[in-house]
Amino acid sequence: MRCVIARFPFDLTRSGVLESMKGIKPEQGPGESVIIGRRTYPVKQVGQVVTGQDRRDFSAGEVVRAMARLGFTCRGLPQAPSATRVLNPLQHASAMLGAPVAA
Repeated sequence: MRCVIARFPFDLTRSGVLESMKGIKPEQGPGESVIIGRRTYPVKQVGQVVTGQDRRDFSAGEVVRAMARLGFTCRGLPQAPSATRVLNPLQHASAMLGAPVAA
């Protein structure tokens, strides 16, 4: 499959990516990731190994799109839990009865 990463065209195949990543130890860190084989790699590490470019030259989105098109499972950033307001028992009972909740 032909894809463009950092304005350079690459002909990538699923088997070629698997071969390139063979023997590469996954780095730890937050951010988007790609599952290749049984290992989970950071997207930027995969992009660097597969293209030979510096990580600053391409975006994680470019690599995620290319890996997804090749059939690899990509994971985004974990969602932060939404802040929920904790009510004391009196406020909870008032809310259930339809009374306005005091701040």
